[in-house]
Amino acid sequence: MFETIQGEGAHTGIPSIFVRLQGCPVGCPWCDTKHTWEIKEDLIVSSKEIIEQAEESETYFLSDDKELLTLFEKERYLAKHVVITGGEPCMYDLRGLTTLLHDNGFTTQIETSGTFEIFCDERTYVTVSPKINMRGGFEVLTSALERANEIKHPIAMQKHIDELDALLANVSSLEGKQVCLQPISQQPRATELAVKTCIARNWRLSLQTHKYIGIE
Repeated sequence: MFETIQGEGAHTGIPSIFVRLQGCPVGCPWCDTKHTWEIKEDLIVSSKEIIEQAEESETYFLSDDKELLTLFEKERYLAKHVVITGGEPCMYDLRGLTTLLHDNGFTTQIETSGTFEIFCDERTYVTVSPKINMRGGFEVLTSALERANEIKHPIAMQKHIDELDALLANVSSLEGKQVCLQPISQQPRATELAVKTCIARNWRLSLQTHKYIGIE
């Protein structure tokens, strides 16, 4: 859990509290948060230890919804936008947490692979970054794409755009949804392809701003 600036997607630049939930079976080979994959009791530590740690680790802390809200106040966080990510956050029922946060003056955003059903407050902004044919064998759910406010797709080559097109063909309408292409690892060729495609389709380019400026 940490306070920073949202670095990618439609909310780029917004001060945000990131709550990174533990556990993910999807198995993306390029994942930059592999330390969140395993849920083991011997990795549990105190919230104080997590908040104060200087670098990422596999350890995590346990909290219920109200305790988490109290932690925000205790840490004197100023941001009013909460990004719930992971791991894969939609392994969990997030209706209680997202409703509590909205009722207390926060906005919420979920970042998910789209491979689990999404249970959250109707006011929550849902970003689906569809993970296709990953090692875990999970399929991207059409129901997740339908719920999405934003579909943010990492790409490196034309194949990845074709895969996205196949998914979007199952969505009833893209009206009101942001479709963002995000070049993987800031690769020049991927960026060029993303820019060209976004212009052609009137989609949106998503750059991982936090990586360019060196923040968490």
